[in-house]
Amino acid sequence: MAEAPRTTFVLVDGENIDATLGGNILGRRPRADERPRWDRVLQFAEEHWRQPATGLFFLAANENLPMAFVQALLAIGYRPIPLSGAPGEKVVDIAIQRTLDALRDRDDDVILVSNDGDFVDEIDELLDGRRVGVAGFVEFRNSAFQQLVSAGLETFDLEYDVQAFTEPLPRIRIIPIHEFDPTQFLL
Repeated sequence: MAEAPRTTFVLVDGENIDATLGGNILGRRPRADERPRWDRVLQFAEEHWRQPATGLFFLAANENLPMAFVQALLAIGYRPIPLSGAPGEKVVDIAIQRTLDALRDRDDDVILVSNDGDFVDEIDELLDGRRVGVAGFVEFRNSAFQQLVSAGLETFDLEYDVQAFTEPLPRIRIIPIHEFDPTQFLL
């Protein structure tokens, strides 16, 4: 009997990515067309590790549920996980941490989409031979993740590696010389 293929679980901390995009990159609330194309993130995960990917999108929904967004997530293959809690409780972080802990008992691979260092310990625990990745914005990713690369953590940039955006973001990044194209600066 053939063994079932492994799955990559893509855990999205949408609030963290949205806050980084708006607060650090754009300097304002992102418009809908400036946000990541979440379907591209799932596609990247499937193609990169050549196996099915399941997207879990964690949402804080204390007061209301953004139904249009939830329906869009469902349409592209994510499982929205709306959460509520006490004022000041970081429900998305708590749920992602619990999910990462639960994945230790499974053989599945994981890509966390967040820059948040609150998940470093749980990601470290998953580096037991399975494939584990963190996707976000390299210049805003918590530096503690970089220390896990030698243990097998893969890191991905949402714009440059995953290609999750339809238009270039106004970012300044260190360019490896083999990637340098002067024509990009001669506009």
